[in-house]
This record gives sequence, structure tokens and C-alpha cells, in this order.
Amino acid sequence: MTIVAAFLGLLAAALFAVASAAQQRAAADVPDEAARGLGLMRTLIRRPLWWVGTLGDGGGFVAQAAALGLGSLLLVQPLLVTTLLFALPLSARWAGRPLSRSDGGWALVLVVALAVFVVVGEPTAGADRASPERWFPAVVAIVVVLAGCLVGAALRRGTVRAVLLATCTALMYGATAALIKGVVSLLDDGVLAVLTAWETWALIVVVTVGTLLQQSAFQAGALGASLPIVTVGEPVVAVVLGIAVLDEQVQSSGAEWVLIAVIAVVMAVATAALARSSARATPATPARVPG
Repeated sequence: MTIVAAFLGLLAAALFAVASAAQQRAAADVPDEAARGLGLMRTLIRRPLWWVGTLGDGGGFVAQAAALGLGSLLLVQPLLVTTLLFALPLSARWAGRPLSRSDGGWALVLVVALAVFVVVGEPTAGADRASPERWFPAVVAIVVVLAGCLVGAALRRGTVRAVLLATCTALMYGATAALIKGVVSLLDDGVLAVLTAWETWALIVVVTVGTLLQQSAFQAGALGASLPIVTVGEPVVAVVLGIAVLDEQVQSSGAEWVLIAVIAVVMAVATAALARSSARATPATPARVPG
């Protein structure tokens, strides 16, 4: 089961890589005045490239859900940072350049760090679902951070706005992963059980909000501002929810915790470096009309 879950997690990462690159290219040149409210989505749905990204997101979502049905958040979500390993050669090809040595080095660091985390941490599954009462403190924390970032994004433009919106996106997508695990666990109970579960409707809301926030982050600034935040932030949020809400555990003690902490920092640094490189390799799009 663990091997299959890992494979599906990697498949999801590959599909998300295609989706992110395509959607950013589709959204980057939307004028600010056309990006207010639902105007951004009305513009994007008329662009074929955005639909390519949407199909990639859909396929990635299905693969991620299947992976979470077989494995824990602590196993599956860190694997999704390998999205960057797939995005790098794609971006390099679009830019007409070879993959740099530094990118190859950071990619190797990330792969080794992920392997060590899985072997040393031995992440184990907890509960598939949690009660609304157990979710409540986490929801409050997410809403507070979300509100603060949205207020800041409304007052700023450019890179700062993109970073704040990307932070909101990471919160939503991290919560999405935890909710997916609950919904998938109900599939064996039938369609009625899925439709009457609160997680299903919460998932629809969170995915919708997350998608809108991601498109807004892509439109607000360069991919280098938003992609590292989303790529690092989503698994961090998911792992925290897995431990705090679903009782998932890392089977380590003593010095192993120090090693895991170091690995986590290395993974974050490598992921951020690869994300920035991927963003720099994305072909330039026409300049936006000042808002």
C-alpha cells in the first residue's frame, strides 16, 4: 500500500507541475482591472492554455485523492514537493535552455532528503476522519491567518500581494488534503454517505476558494513570488493538520527528531531554490496593464 501511495503521490506531482506552468502563463498577462472579482475567471475560461492547466489539476487531484486513500498525509504530502522536479525540465524546455547544474544539485538534495525523511520518520497513519469539534481550533487558526493575508493583499500590489495570496492558497490546499482523506474513506459506504458528510461540502468550498486564490496569486506577480510559497506551504499545512487533527505520527525519538528537523529545513530550502529556478525559466508573458 505504501509503495502504491508513493507512486500515486509522484503521479499527482507530475500533473500538478504541468497545471501550474500552464495556468501561470495563462493568467500572467490579465490586466488588473479585468482581475477583480470573478472577472479573472471569466477571462481565463476563454483561454485554451488555462483549460490545459485545469485538466492537469483535475488529474492531479484524482491521483492525490487515491494516494491519500492508501497512505498518510505525512507520507503523501511531502512527496508533492517533487512537483518542482517535473516543472524544472518543462520550464527549461519552454525557455529553450538546458537544465543547469545547480538545479540538478538541488533536485538531488531534495530527493535524498525525502528518502531520509520516509526511512527515518516512518510516518504512520492516524484516523481518516475527525469530528468537527476536533477540527475547530485548526479552522479558527486558518481563518485568522487567511483574513490577515487577504486584508494585506487588498492593500498591496505586485510581489507582496502575490506572496500573501500564495500563503492563502497554501492554507486552502493544505486543508484540502486533510478533507480529501476523510471523503475518500467514505467511498466504501456509498454515494449517500459521501453526499451527507460535512467534509464533502467543506471540501467543495475550500477547493473553490483555493483555486480562485491561486489564479489571483499567479496574476498578481511573477511565478517566483507565488510558487515557492504554495509548494512549501501546502505540505507543511497538511502535515500539521495530519498530526494535530488526525493523530498521525512520526515514529522517531531522541536524536532522530533532530535529524528530522534538519531534513525538514533542507527540504524547505531545496524546494524554495528549485521553485525560484522554475519561475525564472518560465517564458516571459506580455506586461500587465497597470491597475
